[in-house]
Amino acid sequence: MSLVRTSLLNGIAVAIKMLTLLGINKILAIYVGPAGYAALGQFQNAVQMITTFASGAINTGVTKYTAEYYDDEAKQHRVWRTAGTIALTGSLITGAVIAVFNQQLATWFLKDAHYGGVFLWFAATLVLFTFNALLLAILNGKKEITRYVIANIAGSIFALLITTIMAIKLGLYGALVALALYQSITFFITIVLCYKAPWFKVGYLFGGIDKQIALNLGKYTAMALTSAICVPASHILIRNHLGETLGWEAAGYWEAMWRLSAAYLMLITTTLSVYYLPKLSELKSAIEIKNEVIHGYKIILPAAAVSGLIIYFLRDVIIKLLFSADFSAMRDLFAWQMLGDTLKIGSWILAYIMLGKAMFKLFMVLEIVFATSFFALALGLTNLFGLTGVVVAHAVNYAVYWVVVAILIWRNIDSLYQPTLRD
Repeated sequence: MSLVRTSLLNGIAVAIKMLTLLGINKILAIYVGPAGYAALGQFQNAVQMITTFASGAINTGVTKYTAEYYDDEAKQHRVWRTAGTIALTGSLITGAVIAVFNQQLATWFLKDAHYGGVFLWFAATLVLFTFNALLLAILNGKKEITRYVIANIAGSIFALLITTIMAIKLGLYGALVALALYQSITFFITIVLCYKAPWFKVGYLFGGIDKQIALNLGKYTAMALTSAICVPASHILIRNHLGETLGWEAAGYWEAMWRLSAAYLMLITTTLSVYYLPKLSELKSAIEIKNEVIHGYKIILPAAAVSGLIIYFLRDVIIKLLFSADFSAMRDLFAWQMLGDTLKIGSWILAYIMLGKAMFKLFMVLEIVFATSFFALALGLTNLFGLTGVVVAHAVNYAVYWVVVAILIWRNIDSLYQPTLRD
């Protein structure tokens, strides 16, 4: 499937998800305010870390090897059975731990033990959450874009409905519970979509663990766990620093800015994961990878830059329409955030080679180094420039990351490239 066609099909789901996210942002701005945004950001980062551990962090590997074994269904089934068994075991154990330590987790992430009930809801539905992500990874690897799109649309609609109802009725507590639940509810739609596919049976998700496949998936486990620890942890630490030095409303402005970036970049970032990861997994030579990356720079990077400019010039309208007057202070964050977002997409186009070709050691080192540098830059620059310093840190960090990735991968791709297909 071509990049353009994938982008168009994926754009349907992304357009709906963007609209629902914008609606959710407005609801949250009204009912939880800037400080509530900071709490939601803390919990969302907690969810990212916990679900990655619960699933065994194998979903990216499932997408890669499902695509790589496109002409061998028996191998695909071995991948799915291995992944499903790991996910089931991990989510049950992790759910039990969350339930036991719910108040401690609430105190650590949300600074209030009374939110322990949120973690109980999350623990109770963690298995569904984990398997929804696994099924989406399989659909992505099988290039079942239509089913993938429908599943994502369902998730977006559930997110809007559940968040709206819960936030209106229960305020911040309700919004947190909605964040914990909506992807678990989406599982029931995703499993029906997969069940109707001629290539799928529920039995393919469970069985013995294939040692070689588990070893191959382990590379992606290492990469995903590194990301799951480094990226959310750096955000939590930065948010804590902002809250303690500039106030939790300031932390909420940054969280609102980050959520806006995630929304407008969604078409680009999801196209990278839906198109690029399976595509790079299939390519067998360095020249094919180079051509694919150049093709991405011709289409994806300009789209990111233009989108950022539009968002910047419409920033006052966006704050008024999507948030509220309480968020007017985030106006000063747009310029550097948009620059940083463009640099991020430019670096990610190259960085996806590390995922597509399982360059797990290089990926892990870079994740650790640049998560640490982001935190360090944020601390130093916020002390100099106030809240604006955190978005300056975002731009500087991705500028350096792009240069480093280009040196390590692009200039040495012939020597770095090694086929990763292993039986």
